[in-house]
Amino acid sequence: MEKSSGKRWRALLGEPLVHFFAVGAVVFGAYWFFNEEPETAGDGQRIEIGANDMRQMAVAWLAQGRPSLTRDQLQSLVDQKIAEEILFREGLALGLDQNDEIIKRRIVQKMDFLAADIAAIQEPDKAELVEWFSRNSQRFALPPRASFRQLYFSPDKRGASARNDAAAALEAVAGKPADSPEVAALADPFILRTYYRDSTPDQMLKEFGPTFAAELFKLEPGGWRGPVQSGYGWHLVWIDAMDPGRIPALEEVETDVRSAWQDDRYQEIKRAALDEMRSRYTVVVAPFDTVDLSDLRAQGPATTPAEPVSQ
Repeated sequence: MEKSSGKRWRALLGEPLVHFFAVGAVVFGAYWFFNEEPETAGDGQRIEIGANDMRQMAVAWLAQGRPSLTRDQLQSLVDQKIAEEILFREGLALGLDQNDEIIKRRIVQKMDFLAADIAAIQEPDKAELVEWFSRNSQRFALPPRASFRQLYFSPDKRGASARNDAAAALEAVAGKPADSPEVAALADPFILRTYYRDSTPDQMLKEFGPTFAAELFKLEPGGWRGPVQSGYGWHLVWIDAMDPGRIPALEEVETDVRSAWQDDRYQEIKRAALDEMRSRYTVVVAPFDTVDLSDLRAQGPATTPAEPVSQ
């Protein structure tokens, strides 16, 4: 255990992230040394999120036509606001705002880009990529695919008997070719296609609804099956081919895997950098229980903040 821990620390010391912090510390110190009127530590290191701030977040959320905030969603918005404020202040400390008329959000993006640049210069070796893929292979799973023909029985035309008519038609078409004109004549016209090739569950979910998508991939090929319900009505289905989903070999998706590895590494570096920077700040957030969000749709944002508490 101690040997493994030592290897991890040695690997950490070789990370570009450590160099990032070192350069940042030098620039940070130089900035404050040459700044004639620096802010006081108390002003620069304290972040307050009051009740009114939370109400403003909630108003912006509701303005986008979303349902009322849950506690977890409010926590996520607060965390995002704190991270934004930290990145903004750190960006100012690094002098990213000098001779630059870009707004606060742009400075936050610049700090974000620093972490992205560090992640971008790293490339995994083959062993590292294989190990990462073994833990994340489900992210690259290939979905099942079905090629099938369907007959439609319309509730608008047949009313409550649509399902029974489909069940009766199933007996009538037994043993007959899938593309027989006699078979097609038993069904109603359908606004979409009658034949689908290499269709995935997601495609069927969007086109026919969840019930049809779930039932379709349970059917056996080589005969008429059903009735199966969709958002349109009832269907008989003939499966021509059914390819089960599978996990591809690394060689099949290596380009995508490398890209996903880079993205994960970027998120890890960004998270570590933000945690390190956040440790230098005192963050104050008003208790959620003191924030009344129930009247926002009717009255809009409040103007009186609640007393914050230190965390």
